[in-house]
Amino acid sequence: MSKKNSNVILKNSFKDFDDLSKSYLNFKDKLDTFKKKSYVVAVSGGPDSLALVALSKAYNFEKKTKFFYVLVNHNIRKNSTTEAKKVKNLLKKNKLNLIILTNKRKIMNNVQSNARKIRYKILTNFCRKKKITNLITAHNLEDQVETFLIRLSRGSGLKGLSSMKVRTNLDNKIWLYRPLLETKKEILKKISKKIFGNYIRDPSNRNEKYLRTKIRALKKPLLKSGINYDQIIKSINNLASSQIVLDKYFEKITKGKIKKTKNKVLINFNSFKKYEEEIQIRVINNSIKFLKGNYYNSRSRKVINLIKSMSSKSFFKATLGGCIFYKQKDQILLKKEQK
Repeated sequence: MSKKNSNVILKNSFKDFDDLSKSYLNFKDKLDTFKKKSYVVAVSGGPDSLALVALSKAYNFEKKTKFFYVLVNHNIRKNSTTEAKKVKNLLKKNKLNLIILTNKRKIMNNVQSNARKIRYKILTNFCRKKKITNLITAHNLEDQVETFLIRLSRGSGLKGLSSMKVRTNLDNKIWLYRPLLETKKEILKKISKKIFGNYIRDPSNRNEKYLRTKIRALKKPLLKSGINYDQIIKSINNLASSQIVLDKYFEKITKGKIKKTKNKVLINFNSFKKYEEEIQIRVINNSIKFLKGNYYNSRSRKVINLIKSMSSKSFFKATLGGCIFYKQKDQILLKKEQK
């Protein structure tokens, strides 16, 4: 396919169907708000990420924004390298260059969780190398609901149940953007098939040993019970609005009670004991994130257990999230755990 023909397809495809046009305009509005000159786009080869590639390339025709398309090959499955090359060829047919980065670390346990952490680490390192501060992923409406249900099953608090935000600080100066959170997966499949004609099916998405796969299987039973994803999204948005209010309250009541330096965090324990549990959990998670740069919070259960331990007169120290917690008179001291 000539470059001219592929460009015509990418330029005009979103005009042919009303739902595709709306999806592109929504995507365009999000990126117009961000006002960035360059992005790294995380690609997997599935319909969501390929649709993201098509949307970003269409945006490029209008704004001349620079996009780098990057796929992380984890080497977990024996066919992963072959699949990565297939994705590269799919993009190549549309005159797009896919950069494949290979993970060399072995993932032995908690496969999906650890693979996700490594993937973000590799992608943020690439961002720094290219001096780009913005990473885009194809998280969509179904991903948002699945994340909510997963966190609900784990007993997450308000912050967790507010689910994913459109814009999140990923690692220091690297920002993660999710412009497709309002877009349904069926639309992204339609875009992917329209532009690329095909996509890669990840067999792990059907593996029932993973919690997300089990949660995904609940969609049809929920629908039969009269609960659809649009209703759940409304609840998520309502929780997110409450979270914004809590954020302001958190900043107000903790001001001057938490002291941070490059290597440690000091928490006034007398004030800490008076906070509601949700605020206490946030203080702990925020402190760990400050020192370690972690993207994900520690499990609520583990944080609550730590808080209970710190209230004990016999408490001296404990570890969580790669940090050591010490109790010194009326202060809680956090430092990075040395390995």
